[in-house]
Amino acid sequence: MTARPHILHLHSTFAAGGKERRCVQLINAFGAKARHTIVSAEPERLDAARGIAKSIAVTLQPDFPSLKGSPLPGRLQQLARAMKPFDLVLTYNWGAMDAVMAHTLFKDVHDLPPLIHHEDGFDESELHRLKKSRTWYRRIALGKTAGLVVPSERLEEIALVDWQQPLGRVKRIPNGIDTKALAMRPKADALRLIKRKGEMWVGTLAGLRTIKNLPRLVRAFAPLPEDWHLVILGDGPAREAILAEADRLAINHRVHLPGSVDDPARVIGLFDIFALSSDSEQFPLSVVEAMAAGLPVVAPAVGDIAHMVAEANVPFISEPGSDGGLRDALHRMAQSKALRTALGESNRAKARAEFDEAKMVATYRRLYGSAMGREL
Repeated sequence: MTARPHILHLHSTFAAGGKERRCVQLINAFGAKARHTIVSAEPERLDAARGIAKSIAVTLQPDFPSLKGSPLPGRLQQLARAMKPFDLVLTYNWGAMDAVMAHTLFKDVHDLPPLIHHEDGFDESELHRLKKSRTWYRRIALGKTAGLVVPSERLEEIALVDWQQPLGRVKRIPNGIDTKALAMRPKADALRLIKRKGEMWVGTLAGLRTIKNLPRLVRAFAPLPEDWHLVILGDGPAREAILAEADRLAINHRVHLPGSVDDPARVIGLFDIFALSSDSEQFPLSVVEAMAAGLPVVAPAVGDIAHMVAEANVPFISEPGSDGGLRDALHRMAQSKALRTALGESNRAKARAEFDEAKMVATYRRLYGSAMGREL
């Protein structure tokens, strides 16, 4: 075992989404105490890596067996052997589950390092109901993991009941952020898009994927007055569908997609309202960031969102799947600056009290260190 642990990260994607940004947070927090290798099941999606501090030793997308393919014994053997040189293996979401299965099947044969799996939510195929085939696969694959990390109460319940994982293996660690950094007031030109005097922004941070249902947000936003603009920060395959909905509603001059940002703390404070429209979330990091920036939140009641925001903000968390509920919540909030300010301050106070990064980092540090039998 080397003096400085070498951690392998196996991701379903390393695009700039919530779980990826949390991974970057932790890599930066561990600093020189560890080195890292990052593999993505989508090799072209490595955008989140831009947020890793340049002083940290990181290898991106090395020669490694593909995380995609049929779970045949030969392929799983290849995956298992490729994990052997590392001190800890961290896997993320369904896209890395074959690697988890490979580890469980061949851990003892190849004397593999400990593996900790992270589940942050589901893709469109499990939006309304867990797939039986995936549930059984997870039950088996997770059998020899050193831990299963989830951020939300709902995922914790699924892990214990549906995936039948023992209580000691499942670790619920809420996402946390640098609340002090989010409290800083951003410059008006912090984005490529300039916020002009008199404009108000509804904003969101999201991977542009179908499950985020951002065309719904465009429809909910459309009735707001002309001085309101919708700013969607993120990249992904649903970009054209979002733009098409803005065109259909003739509000494309008020809907802006400037791309993803490496450091949300620099820009999120430009928003006047933070909004989500997702069909599925668990414990979205973007909501915590918005709260820490002192923003009111409009979103559907998916995952833990209704429990995350301050009590005063709860009436603006709408019924899941309801265009009308999201539209009405946005309309009510847009009418009163005093209301937005009061809700934002309540959210900021709760974020500082419950979701600060230091607590999250310390918990992960203990978990990873314990798995390796050394301090991190």
